[in-house]
Amino acid sequence: MAKRDYYETLGVQKSAGDDELKKAYRRLAMQYHPDRNPDDDSAQEKFKEAKEAYEVLKDPQKRSAYDRFGHAGVDHSARGPGGPGGFQGDVGDIFGDIFGDIFGGGGRRRQTRQRGSDLRYSMDLDLEEAVSGMTREIRVPTLGQCKTCDGSGARDGKKETCSTCAGMGQVRMQQGIFSVQQTCPSCQGSGQQISNPCPDCNGQGRKHETRTLSVKIPAGVDNGDRIRLAGEGEAGVNAAPPGDLYVEVRVRPHRLFERDGDDLYCEVPLPFTLAAVGGELEIPTLDGQVKLKIPSETQSGRMFRLKSKGVKSVRSHRTGDLICRVVLETPVKLTREQKDILRKFERTLTKDNTVHNPKSHSWLQGVREFFDRMTS
Repeated sequence: MAKRDYYETLGVQKSAGDDELKKAYRRLAMQYHPDRNPDDDSAQEKFKEAKEAYEVLKDPQKRSAYDRFGHAGVDHSARGPGGPGGFQGDVGDIFGDIFGDIFGGGGRRRQTRQRGSDLRYSMDLDLEEAVSGMTREIRVPTLGQCKTCDGSGARDGKKETCSTCAGMGQVRMQQGIFSVQQTCPSCQGSGQQISNPCPDCNGQGRKHETRTLSVKIPAGVDNGDRIRLAGEGEAGVNAAPPGDLYVEVRVRPHRLFERDGDDLYCEVPLPFTLAAVGGELEIPTLDGQVKLKIPSETQSGRMFRLKSKGVKSVRSHRTGDLICRVVLETPVKLTREQKDILRKFERTLTKDNTVHNPKSHSWLQGVREFFDRMTS
């Protein structure tokens, strides 16, 4: 049976370059691979044809001979254990060449000088501490670089080429027809072995330790803010650079204030007499007490804004405000005399036609209109 033209088999022009050949073969290999077509004999034949064509055309000498003499020029070299057109070598080697980027192949040593892991530390602060800033010492458990061997893991600082992977850091594992590159289990991908490990770290290059650090908390930090301490994380593998430490701020709930961005909110109880006739009320702030002027006839729930009595932003340096919400407080534990006085006061409110309780008046008017609609 006459063989198909190799260029036609791969679906490329005679001028196709190496990248175009590889791309065409990759497409056909994925399409007709026996594992994907277990019951299709024709697919296996097409897979073999594509493999044979690629094996010839990727080799400059074989390609030149094929271009001059056709199949006759390469038949002697294209024969393999399976006869003319059969497989030559290990199918896994072909896939290692085509898909080496997937499995980490290509003979390149894997980068194993791995940077150390980052660490996170949660720090609880009072609102006053977060607003004013402070410096605090913390103790952080971590993996530090072994000082005895300077992180090399070797007692004398010397390492030898790994005998398992010959220093490549990877070994080839055969899985069926696939040959897959994997990290060397002996050297963990470093390509080197330690014959005389450091006694302090057992050849790891890192040791568990607890480090005491001084952390400067800037004024104005808020709940959830993170402070980065560069190089204070875990030591890297094989003396690689260390990671960073992130200190996460958690602000405890405050008894008086609630923070929203740079503004502070507080709820202030207001005696009903002061709300009626007006006066001054002492208000707490982070800088001390200030006097707030309460106008007469102030209603419960009214908001008062005290400029620049909030928090100074750690980012914009703008100072927020303090917003006070007054809540009318009804007196309790009244004496009989005090109750009589209030009843007399209530009667004085009904003697004239003035509306002294506008919200109650409006609400009662709405109630009457509601019942009128219900009965009409």
